[in-house]
Amino acid sequence: MRRSYCLLSAAVLLALGVIGLAVPTREPGPPTVTDAPAAAPGPESPGPVEIVLKRGETLETALRRTGVERGEAAAIVAALRGSVNMRRLAPGERLGVRFGSDGAPAEISYTRSPAERYEIRSGGDGKWAVTAVRPEVDTRVIAVTGEVRDSLFASMEDLGEAAGLTVRLVNLFEWDFDFAADSLPGDRFRLLVEKRYVGDAFLGYGDVLIAQYASVERSLLTSVGFGDAPGRRDYYDAGGRSVKKMFLRAPLDFTRVTSGFSHARFHPVLGGYRPHLAVDYGAPTGTPVRAVADGVVIHAGWNGGYGNSISLRHARGYETMYNHLSKIDVRRGERVRQRQVIGRVGSTGLSTAPHLDYRVRKGGVWVNPLGEKFIPGSPVPAHRREAFTVHVDALLERLDAQAPFPARPPGRS
Repeated sequence: MRRSYCLLSAAVLLALGVIGLAVPTREPGPPTVTDAPAAAPGPESPGPVEIVLKRGETLETALRRTGVERGEAAAIVAALRGSVNMRRLAPGERLGVRFGSDGAPAEISYTRSPAERYEIRSGGDGKWAVTAVRPEVDTRVIAVTGEVRDSLFASMEDLGEAAGLTVRLVNLFEWDFDFAADSLPGDRFRLLVEKRYVGDAFLGYGDVLIAQYASVERSLLTSVGFGDAPGRRDYYDAGGRSVKKMFLRAPLDFTRVTSGFSHARFHPVLGGYRPHLAVDYGAPTGTPVRAVADGVVIHAGWNGGYGNSISLRHARGYETMYNHLSKIDVRRGERVRQRQVIGRVGSTGLSTAPHLDYRVRKGGVWVNPLGEKFIPGSPVPAHRREAFTVHVDALLERLDAQAPFPARPPGRS
């Protein structure tokens, strides 16, 4: 009996041992702690911020708008003062700020244009290091050609060009051609102009190398830049005569002639036919009025029916008069330069609408401003005439190849 019990016990132990071999085992691990607090996450730095400067905004105010504290913003601006004129900030400039893990600004990017950027980095000691980034500027000579339809401005815009190029073209011919009085639909123009790029980003216009303007029933106008260095060119016609003259053809840019020089014009206020020894230019109130030539102010103030009026004395016995102004920007006795803004268009005195009454007197006699032949500037120096001729021929050949005048539609002369 005792022997049977022992054999049974041995069998049970053997069976349990076999079952234990079939159960997978697990490596012992560290004890589980259930009452320890969860680990706190590390501080996260704010994401980068990029803004565009608003009109009239200071750089310090813009930095504050990105989240930079007042003291840091002042230090960053102070570091930039040696590189940037803070009085010449412009809306549209971009400001980017990258923050560190402590939430303080670590790097600032200030982009004024595609060709001008500043990287400002923290030195860790409260000071900021400024690095100017100046990408390479690519200057390309581009041919532009077109025809005036509604206006020269609109025609240039249709070609994808900015108003600045229209102004440059007008400025080249403003001594010989009054675009307000003489420009007509069907006029044609062409030019070679420098354009500046950084990559594919257009920066602006450089010099106009040559320009031509062909007006209906008028001779072809040509203006050629010629000088010792880029940016220091004088402009001449194809014969080497200076395009700059003693007088501009008009005292306003891009306006319309509403009444011409006449000895018998019906007066809109006083009635009856009276002499109108002036040219009237219709323009909105506030339009800048330019001095047509260097001179001295001999009158600036109220002048009866002329309203607010300015008179200038010029060389060679000329005087000019600018009437019905809303504002006068010069004083009696002041010297003025050609193209200087001397006042603003208005409707003071005997006037029915905003316009400029412009008069020219020569030797005490009123003359027609649109018919007067004014004295040209100096021609190309004699010792440079041969070089000028070669220069003009090369530019005209290039114009003919790249910018032929648009063909006129059938039936148009």
